Amino acid sequence: MTVFANRIAIASVAAVSLLAASSSGALAQKKYDTGATDTEIKIGNIMPYSGPASAYGVIGKTEAAYFKMINDAGGINGRKIDFISYDDGYSPPKTVEQARKLVESDEVLFIFNSLGTPPNSAIQKYMNAKKVPQLFVATGATKWNDPKDFPWTMGWQPSYQSETRIYAKYILKEKPNAKIAVLYQNDDYGKDYLKGLKDGLGQKAASMIVAEESYETTEPTIDNHLVRLKASGADIFVDITTPKFAAQAIKKAAEIEWKPLHFLNNVSANVGAVLKPAGYENSQGIISAAYVKDVTDPQWDNDPGMKQFLAFLAKDFPEANKLDGSVIVGYGFAQTMVQVLKQCGDNLTRENIMKQAANLKDFRTEVLLPGIKINTSPTNFAPITQLQLEVFKGERWVRFGDVISADVNG
Repeated sequence: MTVFANRIAIASVAAVSLLAASSSGALAQKKYDTGATDTEIKIGNIMPYSGPASAYGVIGKTEAAYFKMINDAGGINGRKIDFISYDDGYSPPKTVEQARKLVESDEVLFIFNSLGTPPNSAIQKYMNAKKVPQLFVATGATKWNDPKDFPWTMGWQPSYQSETRIYAKYILKEKPNAKIAVLYQNDDYGKDYLKGLKDGLGQKAASMIVAEESYETTEPTIDNHLVRLKASGADIFVDITTPKFAAQAIKKAAEIEWKPLHFLNNVSANVGAVLKPAGYENSQGIISAAYVKDVTDPQWDNDPGMKQFLAFLAKDFPEANKLDGSVIVGYGFAQTMVQVLKQCGDNLTRENIMKQAANLKDFRTEVLLPGIKINTSPTNFAPITQLQLEVFKGERWVRFGDVISADVNG
């Protein structure tokens, strides 16, 4: 009996050991870096809730509402999102301060969708040195597609150079003898757009661009720049501005009765924040480019993706202005981020966050225009490369032509 009892005891110990081994194996499958636990994913964000680009602050507010909706439904793989968003006033030194606070004090897993080219440029080296993802930055500068030199930084929206190359292509075809005047913000954002325009025009850039005016974000008004651009005799106006200054430019052009063919960059092609305040009557015929659906366009009235978006606004973000294009863009950013986190499963390391972000295959948030898909790879950090031209008529944008891809490598 004693031998038999010993055998039972040994078998029991073996079973317990096996159970412990299998349990530790299951636990080993869960991998976390700072900012992730069994119950939480801590995400950092920096937005210009104040300052010259404050019109974009609604993007952060939309994302906060979206992540709250996700949390209320149980989170992602059982984990709730702790979304920590700070104001930098669109001031690069403040961005650096806030990024350090998020990484070193709040200990976020990564920084998501911080806005602006100069602010993100100011923290790019820091984020990469720390090996903390700087993911889906809210800027279309071409530099974010540089996985070789900056493997921890990735963009999301179409690049600025791609966009102005598309305008250049249209101008060369439809207005080959045009005289072009350009207004641009005097920083990396404005210069990136300008480079795309000049590259797209090629050898004709020198003769076709008859006037360039740059402005500082600290200027209260750009009226004097518009007066000088009109004096150049240009019949095409390429307007590379953020919303506050875009509205001023549209108003001032009407006031001084300057009526060139007006190209407005996508980041300011915002009905609620720019065109409506500037006056619909002053905005007729403006050309821009789009990659997301326009809530004012009746063709999306029965679209499932648009219905889902409007249901989200009604229930989770009722104070939002649905005419503000930044709201639907923020929604698309947040949906893409959730997809990446879902793909990560229980491996919530910073390395795997970037790996999954670089492994999006034909992903669509349903607020994207038909035919536009998100694709990334270890060598391609430019998720969206397609746009469609649009013209403002009445109180809404009307798209025309085909969806155009104009990929520009970093």
